[in-house]
Amino acid sequence: MGSLLYIIAVILIIGWLLGFFVYSAGGLIHILLVIAIVAILLQIIRGSR
Repeated sequence: MGSLLYIIAVILIIGWLLGFFVYSAGGLIHILLVIAIVAILLQIIRGSR
């Protein structure tokens, strides 16, 4: 489950970067970034047990 969160986070960050440089979607891009950061933090917290 932890690696799945990491994969999702990486995909969301890539989507955010593509959206930031290619499209002008406004708030949606920042929501994707926040979700990716939360997923990475969850991975770090759960991995440190």
